[in-house]
Amino acid sequence: MWEYTDKVKDHFLNPRNVGELEDYDGKGEVGSIACGDALTLYFKLGAEKRIEKVSFQTFGCASAIASSSALTEMLKGKTLEEAKAISNDDIAGFLGGLPKEKMHCSVMGQEALEAAIASYEGKTVIQPEGVMVCECFGVTDKQIERVVSENQLAAIADVTDYIKAGGGCGQCHDEIQAIIDRIRGTVTEPKTRTVKLTNVQKIKMIEETLEREIRPALEQDGGNIELIDVNGNLVQVQLRGTCATCRLSQVTLKEYVETKLRELVTPELVVEEVPA
Repeated sequence: MWEYTDKVKDHFLNPRNVGELEDYDGKGEVGSIACGDALTLYFKLGAEKRIEKVSFQTFGCASAIASSSALTEMLKGKTLEEAKAISNDDIAGFLGGLPKEKMHCSVMGQEALEAAIASYEGKTVIQPEGVMVCECFGVTDKQIERVVSENQLAAIADVTDYIKAGGGCGQCHDEIQAIIDRIRGTVTEPKTRTVKLTNVQKIKMIEETLEREIRPALEQDGGNIELIDVNGNLVQVQLRGTCATCRLSQVTLKEYVETKLRELVTPELVVEEVPA
């Protein structure tokens, strides 16, 4: 499905510092299981106020586990000021890189670290400030502004890769693009759809994409997918094999299947799983 470095595979298969740290000094919680990823980070300070112990608990994909494990290794022995300087790019770099579709996992690690340090310093960690832009994943305009500015993002798909915003229903795409334009000082040309797909054309392209791009990747892990119906821009599918029972099936559905169909067919598509 995605190309992972040996270091990502190692930290996924052999994660370091897993579990709850009971005598922690700082604790940060970010994400939610409903959105597919959640991370809790703990640290304990030792001599000279350096991080002596650090651990994590996460619910997420291979990249989320690997990013969390890598972050804990990076934090050992650092002062809080040194820890504050760690960015999501540093986490990805430590792992030898992450697929662009999985950069949100490194962002989640950075946010958990910031929340843990804030809890130690006695600062109230409130929900991200700003106006809600992406209702599907609970992302505000301030969060989008930050990730666009810090990572020089130029497209909606990039924002989705980093913080998932825009990866659900798609209704926030215009707002995300406006933020990108404002931060980068550019103006996007009005969208032009010179060719509007008929439903027959759309179904054919979806079937071809499933057969050529998506099904082979799922079959490598013992899974499969079946197209059930297409109603406007709603694509209804059923996951088969190991995909049907995997606890991360919804992550696969949204972050891989839907992303591929939007990229290769039309960006308005929304994928939904229906009961067998």
